[in-house]
Amino acid sequence: MSELITNIGELFTGSSGILRDAALVIDDGLVAWVGPRTAAPPADTVFDAEGAAVVPGFVDSHSHLVFAGDRADEFDARMSGQPYTAGGIRRTVAATRAASDEELAAHTGRLLDEALRSGTTTIEIKSGYGLTVEDERRSLAIASRFTTETTFLGAHVVPAEHQPAAYVDLVTGEMLDRVAGLARWIDVFCDRGAFDVDQARTILSAGAARGLGVRMHANQLGPSGAARLGVELGAASVDHCTFLSDEDVDALAASETVATFVPGAEFSTRQPFPDIGRLRDAGVRYAIATDCNPGSSYTSSMPFCIALAVREMRMTPTEALLAATAGGARALRRTDVGHLSPGARADVVLLDAPSFVHLAYRPGVQLVRHVWQHGRRTTAWSR
Repeated sequence: MSELITNIGELFTGSSGILRDAALVIDDGLVAWVGPRTAAPPADTVFDAEGAAVVPGFVDSHSHLVFAGDRADEFDARMSGQPYTAGGIRRTVAATRAASDEELAAHTGRLLDEALRSGTTTIEIKSGYGLTVEDERRSLAIASRFTTETTFLGAHVVPAEHQPAAYVDLVTGEMLDRVAGLARWIDVFCDRGAFDVDQARTILSAGAARGLGVRMHANQLGPSGAARLGVELGAASVDHCTFLSDEDVDALAASETVATFVPGAEFSTRQPFPDIGRLRDAGVRYAIATDCNPGSSYTSSMPFCIALAVREMRMTPTEALLAATAGGARALRRTDVGHLSPGARADVVLLDAPSFVHLAYRPGVQLVRHVWQHGRRTTAWSR
């Protein structure tokens, strides 16, 4: 059945600007029409937006949702002055290995329901808290129940039972063999305490040879060659980008690679927020994502990340919303989501506000009133 959403006070299309006093028609899970309210075609059902704002569903292109356990004590320690390091990942690995498939799937589902209530309708989910052949396989199998955007992150850190060289061999050999059919992407945490540039090149190249798209954790803890490696390998996205050199920015600007920022991580680790001005001036494509994980960014809220991007990274509200929608879609090399144009997937968010600017203007307030995912109004993630 088709549905007309009418009396939209402000429609942020993400592709053709902002429409006032607008309407939108959904048919067969897709956007069938957008335009002035007074010109709307008939539909089987009508929903009155009552003058509120409508935006595209958020596209969260970086998350780590398949895990068990809690690391609130680490957050407390950081807020008391201790620095962030990558070592805490191994705690989550131990808890995840000990959890059953049912426990992991239930927890992932709860986080996705939470994300949807904040307006997220498309999400990428990484493995990376198993770090054995079987635990990485089952993590990706669980992620695949919820999304097609699954990423093999066997190279998150080197587990305690392995030496680095032997573990790289495992990731690029038996582990990749077992998981390649369950993943769309391959990722590496290329930073101190994890994997260096040469190791990352070996791992990502092996994944690309198996047909997986490339993405990276890059330049989170300090300057490195990771972002430029991502560009060299044609990565869809390099993520974090907290410490970028002028050379990194130039390389990104000359490429199709998206710089994905995860401001929730800077909030949670008290690291400096990235400088968006240099990237904006250079013409770099960028996105924002939650990086939802139990250690460094335990938020599923894209509106919170939008508010941080505006306040702390000095994005305009328009830039931040585009980064959270069309930018996230670009980071996943998707053209069917992140905008509300005819033919796009009908992922629609109705705000309890007259303008999308309220996403940053009223931080911490639940402003999402209704969500349509794949054309269906819902309060639970599509399974």
